[in-house]
Amino acid sequence: MKLFKITLFAVAMSTVLVSCGSGAAIVATPIQNIDANPLKNAPLVDAQLKHWPAMDLVKDTVPGMSVDRAYNEIIKNRKGETVIVGVIDSGVDIDHEDLKNVIWTNPGEIAGNGIDDDKNGFIDDIHGWNFLGNIEGENMEYVRIIRKLKSKYEGKSESSISAADREEYALYQKAQAEYQKETSEITANKVRYEQILSQLKPIHEAMAKKLGKTNYSKEDLAAIKNPSVQEQQQIAMLNQMLNFADSVPAVVEDLEGGIEYFNGRLENNFNMTKDFRGVLGDNPEDITDNIYGDNNVAGPDPTRENVKHGTHVSGIIAAQRNNKIGMDGVANNVKILVVRAVPDGDEYDKDIALAIRYAVDNGAKVLNTSFGKYYSPHADWVYEAIKYAASKDVLIVNASGNDGFDLDTVNIYPNDQIDNGSEISDSFLTVGALNYKYGSELVADFSNYGKTNVDVFAPGVKIWSTTPLSTYEYLQGTSMASPEVAGVAAMIRSYYPTLSAKQVKQIIMDSGVTTNTQVVLGGEASNTESFANISKSGKMVNLYNALIMADKMSKL
Repeated sequence: MKLFKITLFAVAMSTVLVSCGSGAAIVATPIQNIDANPLKNAPLVDAQLKHWPAMDLVKDTVPGMSVDRAYNEIIKNRKGETVIVGVIDSGVDIDHEDLKNVIWTNPGEIAGNGIDDDKNGFIDDIHGWNFLGNIEGENMEYVRIIRKLKSKYEGKSESSISAADREEYALYQKAQAEYQKETSEITANKVRYEQILSQLKPIHEAMAKKLGKTNYSKEDLAAIKNPSVQEQQQIAMLNQMLNFADSVPAVVEDLEGGIEYFNGRLENNFNMTKDFRGVLGDNPEDITDNIYGDNNVAGPDPTRENVKHGTHVSGIIAAQRNNKIGMDGVANNVKILVVRAVPDGDEYDKDIALAIRYAVDNGAKVLNTSFGKYYSPHADWVYEAIKYAASKDVLIVNASGNDGFDLDTVNIYPNDQIDNGSEISDSFLTVGALNYKYGSELVADFSNYGKTNVDVFAPGVKIWSTTPLSTYEYLQGTSMASPEVAGVAAMIRSYYPTLSAKQVKQIIMDSGVTTNTQVVLGGEASNTESFANISKSGKMVNLYNALIMADKMSKL
């Protein structure tokens, strides 16, 4: 067990935090880096897991963002200003019990009258806009590239390509290689899952009958007296499956979910013949063709399963606090403006560029972008939208991605980096994902990282939040880490509204907590680096510290 030490800033550097609209003051000392504080050795129980992103480094020895401590010791009864947070995602279940009271309503629009009351080009955009219409599934971007260029380059060698077309031909070849690699892997995984499931189901049914229960444990299996040779083989497989989940029915559910996922990828993401986009009626190659879609931000599926991702993200940011149901989001004083622009597949650059502009034009001061892809034919459209957001003092909080890559060597979109490595915006913040364990496992094994292209890290493993039809689930990814930080940004903008987006970004980066412990990257035990060296700030986001620094900066 590695040991860490909490090193506090000198008392002389403590900040006196004065509230927005209150004469009371708090003397607060920030948490700094960690070196020798004893770790929590016991695993987290379910109630702790559901709440771990809000926990505190000092009090709980869990790498949360000190949200509870910030509310209890700093916010207390202080009143902030309402902040609109734009969630550009798959859509949101706006009727969810824990979200319905925090959803933005367009003050310039009259619901259901079929008139563009606010004259912004979008009719009845009451809670935001749906740039996807009825689209749910979509291709990967490299599939769209292949479809577009196939007739021009199929069967041709590089020597037959003109100099003017060499770059486009190389893109086509790269997309082809990516397609072949991905489809082969997905197909192989689907077959493997199907084979395991076909063996597991009858074995599980037989053992459940023998034991008289479906949720048996390894101890139950070990207690079977004089098992036959066949039963010994069955027990061996069941014990192996119980390494992956708490029960065999949970393993079966996971396998069935995996097969469904693989089928969806093959039928939608890698489909070379279906035109998903045609139903919208727009030209995806024309950024000026910008009024399309509808106002149904919860999407076309009555089960709302297709908006699970955006619903989960929204809950992390702003699920209604202290209502004694569900869970508490990071931020109070927030209204979620929904922009549906991310399908099950790769998003179109045009949709993202227009979604950013729509959210900015409707008053969002923080945007969350929990999506990404590795090919971007019209990246310039998105770059211009990012620069537009910066010009309007809007902070974009962006997920770094879930492939365990060093983003200093691999491009993922959206980003704020141009070819020469310089940033196009000083209000674009990219977030990696933390695990709830200290030591070598501190960084989520899936999280992308990068000394230049990732700014900070925040909780992203096993995150409990809102899901459709007033349910709640654990999900994980940098998609979950990003809204944790968007919630922190919203808190700063609420209680310190004079601070600019650029200042809010700098506060989040500078006020975090760091450690020099060696962490495993990309799930590869041989790939380790000091945590302080895998992002630009080298820090974990901390709301408590951020509010202290925001107070100090607001007085300069």
